[in-house]
Amino acid sequence: MAFTKSFIPYGGYWSSPFAKWQGSFANMHALEFAAQTAQLMFAKRNIDPARFDNIFLGLTIPQLQCFYGGPWIAGMIGNGDITGPVVNQACITGVVCVKMAAQDIDGGVARTSLVIAADRCSNGPHVYYPSQITPGATGKAEDWVLDSFGRDPWAKGSMIQTAENVAKEHNITRNEQDEVTQRRFEQYQMAFADDRAFQKKYMMPIEIGKGKKSTIFETDEGVFPTTLEGLKALRPVMPEGSVTFGSQTHPADGNAGMVVTTKEIAAELAADKNITIQFVGFGTARVKKAFMPTAVVPAAKAALKDAGISVAEIKALKTHNPFAVNDIFCSRELGFDINEMNNYGSPLIWGHPQGPTALRVLIELIEELVVKGGGYGLFGGCAAGDTAAGCVVKVE
Repeated sequence: MAFTKSFIPYGGYWSSPFAKWQGSFANMHALEFAAQTAQLMFAKRNIDPARFDNIFLGLTIPQLQCFYGGPWIAGMIGNGDITGPVVNQACITGVVCVKMAAQDIDGGVARTSLVIAADRCSNGPHVYYPSQITPGATGKAEDWVLDSFGRDPWAKGSMIQTAENVAKEHNITRNEQDEVTQRRFEQYQMAFADDRAFQKKYMMPIEIGKGKKSTIFETDEGVFPTTLEGLKALRPVMPEGSVTFGSQTHPADGNAGMVVTTKEIAAELAADKNITIQFVGFGTARVKKAFMPTAVVPAAKAALKDAGISVAEIKALKTHNPFAVNDIFCSRELGFDINEMNNYGSPLIWGHPQGPTALRVLIELIEELVVKGGGYGLFGGCAAGDTAAGCVVKVE
């Protein structure tokens, strides 16, 4: 569908810092943590939670009592009158939530929608599925996070195998992957200029603990200092492979949120009323089995077609890049300078908490467009099942 009525208030979005696997957020309930972060943002921006008409909750890893999903987190943030679905589309969940919210705005179902995406990869659930027909009623079990990373039940391979398949078929070398990873680390450092001026536009400081035992987290935890020499010294994860632990992302914990509304309300809520942000296009794609990184390109092209523009009109491009392979393939196919993709950060460097990952990428895309004086921005990100989503936003 063509989106013409969906807007995002400038500054009407936020993210917690992302913390490394088994790091400082490992024991925090993902939904309670997300509610805490949202409340901090609403207080900072003087936004009344009661003004939201509905909520879209992105959650891919079960948490205690998450069955109550959207209504529960809405109550925690101060609006016990709204409801909405729980969305799970792996790594692209956050952007899919934004698309669903935009559909409600464009369709006149709602005037102001709330999107919250949250996940905790650390300490994921260990699930047992009972059986009444096997000998001894012996059931089946899975480790929700690790088993999902390790095997696609349809394609029969792991996530990293998809990157190796693409690297082999498209002649993407180890050296290219190392160089792109190093470039992405350099771009992440851009967000720290002028006392973290870029990150402070959307990242909420999080306090854990009380009194003398409290710790305030202002930025991401677990980002590994990266050098080209260090990357070249790493061994591939798979035998005869090319992808190392350096050229792929790491699991993380965190949350993010966004307000999607009408043009008039977006202007009312905007931190700067001279900046207008419009959601203008969305697309999805699925590619052949076990070639997940390639799905970004057809999804991005579908989003551009939906928005009615070409790659040449794109001012900034951001991706969910669990592997450096993703960006190399994307750059080749779209003809976008690989060194100009993903300014100010990307999941390859700051981590992968699944549900909120793509939403934070979209937030950073918006802020990069503001830095550049406006224009069209393109997001593209892959997800489990050899799928991907793309979206286009316009900043004036």
